[in-house]
Amino acid sequence: MSKTEIDALTTQFFGAFDNRGGTPADVDRIRQLLLPGGVIVKTGPDFTVYTVDEFIEPRRQLLADGRLVEFSEWETSEETLTTGDIASRTSEYRKSGILDGEPFEGGGTKTIQFVRTPHGWRITAVSWHDHP
Repeated sequence: MSKTEIDALTTQFFGAFDNRGGTPADVDRIRQLLLPGGVIVKTGPDFTVYTVDEFIEPRRQLLADGRLVEFSEWETSEETLTTGDIASRTSEYRKSGILDGEPFEGGGTKTIQFVRTPHGWRITAVSWHDHP
């Protein structure tokens, strides 16, 4: 059952940014998916460590102000390792949308760390690297 729950949690995380068809992105959902002290890290030349709120707010604005539309991202492959009440998932993903009127596509790698809490599985940390 753990793998099914982790799959669903991961799908919800990726889906929180989807604003296709004029549907508002549900980035606030991330607060329910991550533990309150969760950490999100962007690697690469703009290495940044975010708290949950620091991560959500700029993405909410970008996905709601019309600059980034028809956006979605999705897993293309994954490997999940679970031991007891902890799990680690490495995902390859793709993304596409229209940013400032220009269509774009991209992808990268995300690692997601999970723990089983009394309320079910939650994300403790996410790290990602966009491929050039």
